[in-house]
Amino acid sequence: MPGPEVRREVTEARRVVVKVGSSSLTTAQGGLDPDRLRALVDVLAGLRARGAEVVLVSSGAIAAGLAPLGLKRRPSGLAAQQAAAAVGQGLLVHRYTAELARHDIVAGQVLLTIDDVGRRAHHRNAHQTFVKLLELGVLPIVNENDTVATTEIRFGDNDRLAALVAHLVHADLLVLLSDVDGLYDGHPDDPASSLVAEVSVDADLDGVRIGGTGSAGVGTGGMQTKVEAARIATGAGIPVVLTSAARAGDALAGDPVGTLFRPTGRRRPIRLLWLAHVTEAHGVLSLDPGAVRAVVERRASLLAAGVTAVTGRFVAGDPVDLADLDGRVVARGLVNFDADELPALLGRSSRELGRDLGSAYEREVVHRDDLVLL
Repeated sequence: MPGPEVRREVTEARRVVVKVGSSSLTTAQGGLDPDRLRALVDVLAGLRARGAEVVLVSSGAIAAGLAPLGLKRRPSGLAAQQAAAAVGQGLLVHRYTAELARHDIVAGQVLLTIDDVGRRAHHRNAHQTFVKLLELGVLPIVNENDTVATTEIRFGDNDRLAALVAHLVHADLLVLLSDVDGLYDGHPDDPASSLVAEVSVDADLDGVRIGGTGSAGVGTGGMQTKVEAARIATGAGIPVVLTSAARAGDALAGDPVGTLFRPTGRRRPIRLLWLAHVTEAHGVLSLDPGAVRAVVERRASLLAAGVTAVTGRFVAGDPVDLADLDGRVVARGLVNFDADELPALLGRSSRELGRDLGSAYEREVVHRDDLVLL
């Protein structure tokens, strides 16, 4: 039986998403490090051997493509990044496939963009694909589709992608592997800094100085993105372990290494997680106090009668922020009207709009099912 120091959130997890960053897979020159990758695969195979299903979210495509292209650092231009990803993704998956084959495990590549987890039909199809792959005993290897993703449809970092994938596949646990062995209350290299062993509520992060940069030259993430990913996952009821790739075996055995983030919320529709954590608002709707109370306290839909002003350029279906009269953003939602339609509707009741403009204008400005509180 597990001892008192073993993390049951880990040992009892039946479906686990593991995310590994570029810096944990590559050499200082930017190429894949076969020893590091082999060690990670051995750990994942051990996790599978004890009966858990595993989904791997792996960075490293762009980093793996640097050396073959003669590049010394990650390029800043989007087109150059996409070219490096096109070269490196095949190398990355080939290496994983070969290493997993040593354990008689079949690898499956899954490349995602934001649309695949944000749009209802897309995320349903993505979920079904993952379910079938896991049923067939395949270990899915997930990455952002860097070769086609533009600024507007990027996750921004694979930590956030991993949190959304964990929700998409109904994971019991998310493990974030980095080159740092956990979250510290200061810089990890400062002897005065201490490891934060557990985070149960946001207040546990008070006084913690969270850095925001990744490893120079290869990665895009940093501790800030990992903490944000942990908030996304724990807010959806999924515990998170953050530690170094070197401690992956210990972490997945349930040893109290790294930082454990405990769940703070319940599972929600993934489009609401996408709306809160991935999208950027295309405009702002200003709400009167009554509308703010209806949206925030009663979780009601937003009607035209409660909107006092509109700013920004957007079309129906775009995300917009909902703000009080002081400009404080209280929610984000998918709007049902174009920006140029709304000024004529403001302050008018649904009945009045239906009578004067037709039944199409009786609908909510933002429906409560497409709205998330911030």
